[in-house]
Amino acid sequence: MHAEASAAPRGGPSPHAPRAAIALALAAVYLIWGSSYLATKVMVSTEPPLFAAGLRFTLAGLLLGAWAWWRTGPPRYSRSDLRHLAVVMTCTIIISNGCNVVAMQHVPSNVAALLNATPALWIAWLGTFGRRATPLSSGARIGLVVGLIGTFMVLSPAEGESLLTGLGWQLLILVGCLGWSLGTVYFRNATIVNSSSMFLALQMLTGGLSLVALAPVFGETLEMQWTGPGTAAFLWLTLMSSCVAYTAYMYLAIHTTPVLVGTYAYVNPGIAALLGWLVLGETLGAVQLAGMAVILLAIALVTGYIGGERRSVGQ
Repeated sequence: MHAEASAAPRGGPSPHAPRAAIALALAAVYLIWGSSYLATKVMVSTEPPLFAAGLRFTLAGLLLGAWAWWRTGPPRYSRSDLRHLAVVMTCTIIISNGCNVVAMQHVPSNVAALLNATPALWIAWLGTFGRRATPLSSGARIGLVVGLIGTFMVLSPAEGESLLTGLGWQLLILVGCLGWSLGTVYFRNATIVNSSSMFLALQMLTGGLSLVALAPVFGETLEMQWTGPGTAAFLWLTLMSSCVAYTAYMYLAIHTTPVLVGTYAYVNPGIAALLGWLVLGETLGAVQLAGMAVILLAIALVTGYIGGERRSVGQ
């Protein structure tokens, strides 16, 4: 899901990257992250959400850490990196993923996916602050207002439901989106010693262990049911979403332009909505569908796809 585990890796585009490799990496990010909402919904329907998510990130962190150690050497524990790690891990895993997995017990996967498109807007606004502040164009400012309208449309109740039905859980997802956005902007302004892959692995490992520790505090049992669907979803999120898709994302960040990398914000909600309808029978009301279109329009305005210079949502 969008609230995966880290801010965008750093690096410059490479003109020599094979087109086939770029296309394959894009397909991995689109399809795997787009399907992660469905997998998360299945997992939290049968397993304790915080404990399952904690195990997922712990295992993924160990796997990615071993790979990063082989590629770039052992981790370096500078005081500044430990501070950056604590902040980014808290924002992007404990707050972002923690809020998402708890709320998705009660929120359809397609609605969660639509709400998780909003960090593309919040990151642009938060990016106007800090050491590397980037001012917003007039079109981007309009896009933020349009995006807020689209978010309210997605939060609108389905036909026959009251205004407050499920609203608290949807707002919890938005809290998670805010955590992701803050973590992304913080990482953008941080200077790290470790490689991006090692920093990501440490972030997943420490975040996963933190979620496991928090699970009993919120009344969860430290026991997995290991049902067929829940186990399949857990393995998909661990191996494909955390390891494969994020590796592909880092490859794109290094070898392509930020604009191309940022297209996942447009594609993933549509894939998640389609899979939620095909597999789980989820539907969206007319107002929510219109809200999805409004949010995507807002992202296009903020990133410069419409009416301005193109920029990455995570610049």
